[in-house]
Amino acid sequence: MRLLARILSDTGRFLTGIEIHPGAKIGRRFFIDHGAGVVVGETAEIGDDVTIYQGVVLGGVSWEKKKRHPTIGNEVVIGAGAIILGPITVGNCAKIGANSVVLKSVGPCTTVVGIPAREAGKHLVQDHHVDLNHQKIIDPVKTLIDRLAARIEKLETEIKSMKGAGRKKAPVKR
Repeated sequence: MRLLARILSDTGRFLTGIEIHPGAKIGRRFFIDHGAGVVVGETAEIGDDVTIYQGVVLGGVSWEKKKRHPTIGNEVVIGAGAIILGPITVGNCAKIGANSVVLKSVGPCTTVVGIPAREAGKHLVQDHHVDLNHQKIIDPVKTLIDRLAARIEKLETEIKSMKGAGRKKAPVKR
């Protein structure tokens, strides 16, 4: 049946622009929205109720005959252009931001963004819904820069107050 599976896979790729290797394991209610350029590798495993957008790659990083593609949990949303590489795991209810490159496992209920992908935050399972709402995703780099700017401002205020306190002292008469 491998030949038939390969023929079906190649026909589907030709008609849709979606390439799913016949060896991939896919759960129930898997949804590909605007599927052009989607690639799912041979040893990839995809859970139930997963949504992925256009240009997503679930790729391998080796030619060895072993598990070399990602395992995606249940209720995961993967944004457009995201690339997930290697035998890593994306936990249940995780969200992968658009154009992120995921090279390390992602915990459950975690949102990751960037190149390489970094944790942007955690969310409750009951907060999960299919839409990725990219405009609401926290940018971890911006968050860090904001914290550093606030710390610098606080330190500058402390320095100014110390300089001001030094000027107010009357000179000692001898």
